[in-house]
Amino acid sequence: QVQLVESGGGLVQAGGSLRLSCAASGSIFSINDMGWYRQASGKQRELVATVTSGGSTNYGDSVKGRFTISRDNAKNTVYLQMNSLKPEDTAVYYCNSFAKQSRSGSYFSYWGQGTQVTVSS
Repeated sequence: QVQLVESGGGLVQAGGSLRLSCAASGSIFSINDMGWYRQASGKQRELVATVTSGGSTNYGDSVKGRFTISRDNAKNTVYLQMNSLKPEDTAVYYCNSFAKQSRSGSYFSYWGQGTQVTVSS
């Protein structure tokens, strides 16, 4: 199996910064895309940012220019640097990864347990 463990969430004032980390572990042959999604209370889960194994990135419109996604392929870890945080960024942030466990296997989507980010006004 593949496990994703997030860290770095917490409480911050508006305008502040946080850095989330997500490490993938377990029986991993290779990882394709990695990313972050978030779900605010009463709302659907939405894209925050994704990064391919080659480093190409994609961002949700609401975070462009404020958040930066990066990854360390050697550590199977993805990061999310969040700057200029706003109260509307408050949500549970989930790490996602497409990984396969053998050369001949298929890629499957895996999710972390989520980490709470709360931005106070």
